[in-house]
Amino acid sequence: MWKTLRQIARTGIVTQPPPTGDGSLRLREALQADIREILGRALCIRVVDSGSCNGCELEIQALNNPVYNLEGLGIRFVASPRHADLLLVTGPVARNMDVALRRTWDAMPDPKLVLATGDCAATGGIFGETYATRGRLASVIPVDIVVPGCPPAPERILAGILAAIRASHAHPRSR
Repeated sequence: MWKTLRQIARTGIVTQPPPTGDGSLRLREALQADIREILGRALCIRVVDSGSCNGCELEIQALNNPVYNLEGLGIRFVASPRHADLLLVTGPVARNMDVALRRTWDAMPDPKLVLATGDCAATGGIFGETYATRGRLASVIPVDIVVPGCPPAPERILAGILAAIRASHAHPRSR
C-alpha cells in the first residue's frame, strides 16, 4: 500500500485534456437560425421510402432521438405531403413506387424542396436501373440536394437539410 501511495504522490493529479469542440453543435445552431429566419416557422418534412434497404431510415429516425433533438430545432416529420415543406426520399425508385412518388410530389405546396438521401436515391446505388427500379430519384422528380452515403450519418442529413433551406432562400423557384 505504501508503494502505491508513494507512486500517487510522485505522479500528482493527472487529468484528461478538455474535449474538442463538437462541430454538430455549430451545425444545429446554424440550422435552427436559418429555419427561423427563412421560414419563420417549423420545417415540415415528409419522408418517402421508395424502395430502400431501410439503412437510411434508421439514420433518419436517429434524428428524433435526444442527441439530435429535431423537434427542438423546429423540424418535424409530417404524414401528409400537403403539410410538407421538404420531401426527403430514400432508396432507388421502385417501379411500384413511381406513381405514388409523383403524386406525393404533386401534392406538396410550392416551393417544393426535394432531398435525395443515400447512394440509392442519388445514383440508383447497387440496384441501378433495372426491370424493377427506375434508378435514381432525379429520373422521376426534380432533386434539389443530394446527401451521399450508404447510409449517410445523421449529421450529413442535417447538413443536407440546411443546404436545401439555404438553396431555396438563395434561389427561390416554383416548379
